[in-house]
Amino acid sequence: MPKQKSYKPGLDGVIATETKLSYLDVDAEEIVIRGYDLIELAQTRKYLDIVQLLLRGELPDEAQRSSLEQELKNEYDLPNRFFSLFSKLPKETHPMDAFRTGISALAGYEKNLNERGEEKIIQTSLRLLAKIPNIVANSYHILHDETVIQPKHELPYSSNFLYMITGKEPSPSEARYFDQSLMVYSEHEMPNSTFTARVIASTNADLYGALTGAVASLKGNLHGGANEAVMHMLLEGRTTDGFRHLLYEKLKNKEKVMGFGHRVYMKKMDPRAALMKEALRELAASKKREDLFEMCEAGEQLIKEEKGLYPNLDYYAAPVYYLLGIPIDLYTPVFFAARTLGLCAHVSEQYANNKLFRPRVLYTGPRGLHP
Repeated sequence: MPKQKSYKPGLDGVIATETKLSYLDVDAEEIVIRGYDLIELAQTRKYLDIVQLLLRGELPDEAQRSSLEQELKNEYDLPNRFFSLFSKLPKETHPMDAFRTGISALAGYEKNLNERGEEKIIQTSLRLLAKIPNIVANSYHILHDETVIQPKHELPYSSNFLYMITGKEPSPSEARYFDQSLMVYSEHEMPNSTFTARVIASTNADLYGALTGAVASLKGNLHGGANEAVMHMLLEGRTTDGFRHLLYEKLKNKEKVMGFGHRVYMKKMDPRAALMKEALRELAASKKREDLFEMCEAGEQLIKEEKGLYPNLDYYAAPVYYLLGIPIDLYTPVFFAARTLGLCAHVSEQYANNKLFRPRVLYTGPRGLHP
């Protein structure tokens, strides 16, 4: 028999591809984005700067950022009658399923869908980044019999996104916290959805197909749905003592506590969570909701003491979104909207140096059977 090759369940630790886009340096506690520290970028730059960095390989100056933002504003609007698609869906449709349907349908409006040139993929990526906030916000509004909120072209990108969700123009500080969240969700090396997108792209499928598959991957609560679960836990706990009791009960019943632990950050806190923790501290103080911050801190300490686990990004992003007025069902679609940037960059990189993904299996079934 041929010698069996090493088997890694879940491809744990397996190097699947080369990339110049990002790397999780756990020892240095740094998320590297094309050579830059993502947290430092989130503290000093804007989401659109990372758009330029990931898609074109360099940070923009003020003029380049302004030009990029205008390019996106020119693409905010969706085709005529596009929203009629969502009115035909059952009202019980999950927002991620409506979102997935919207991205797939949008492919039909893309010219030269099968072109694979780098500049063509960048332009398609920018159109998607411009239109996806519109799809996220208004597919939700339509499913809930709410009025469609058209984009405000005079607003900056992140402010307009939040406005289309809530119907209110955000304050500068609210817009900044939301922009930071988009930045830290934008790219994270090779999670399941990114791997899914690259696997699909490796067949030479189009960008929309790769993103549609990635939406399906991100919907799972072991990947993207955790932020929703965290907020439901906080609301169920209601108070600091109530939240502690809820977590103790979950641990006693051997239930998974969402928002803690990470396949990469095993022994340290996710640096993105630390950034969102500070955002929550400031936002909670400004909105007189210090109780929410205290609940989160108490839960963080309890799980660390009982299980040795640390919060991941979803744990602190969830209450930030709650205080920004974002409906809980939209937390995961917003996550994907931000991550669209990283996904597009990975798909572009896959096209540029492609090899079809075709792994093998470790067969554990019977042999030698006869009919």
